[in-house]
Amino acid sequence: MQKEKISYIPQDARSLTRAAIIAALYTVLTLLLAPISYGEIQVRVSEALTLLPILMPEAVLGVTVGCLLANILGGSMMVDIVVGTCATLLAAVLTSVLRKRYWLAASMPVISNGILVGIVVHVCYAPAMPLTLCMLSVAVGEAIACYLFGTILVKALQKYAPKLLS
Repeated sequence: MQKEKISYIPQDARSLTRAAIIAALYTVLTLLLAPISYGEIQVRVSEALTLLPILMPEAVLGVTVGCLLANILGGSMMVDIVVGTCATLLAAVLTSVLRKRYWLAASMPVISNGILVGIVVHVCYAPAMPLTLCMLSVAVGEAIACYLFGTILVKALQKYAPKLLS
């Protein structure tokens, strides 16, 4: 049995366009919902898009670039820009790798961001808040974004937009 090779770098104009649209959507959603997208207690609704690598590998690039732009434009500290973007990249890659096991794949952004972004929130923004509480707070917000909004998004795309995914 040969392993399927996945390319996260768009190979054609169509997949590059999808990655760019995902990046733009992530950035705009995060900035429009800024009051709940940043801080100690956050539900970054745009993180629902981190489940798109289940359907299309180029979404890994899209959510990573979107996160980077949202963190820069949102005024995040440099460590948050770097670590937060890396957490989203890690989550998106793991989601793609585990795409055939939906609920496990959907848990990757929750775990990745819960740990990494939780540490950043504790160190940079809320040092008085216990580390475990920062991690839990980020993970709960991430779970809402992924399990609720992400699941709705993925199921809707599978049902109503199969041509978009080809």
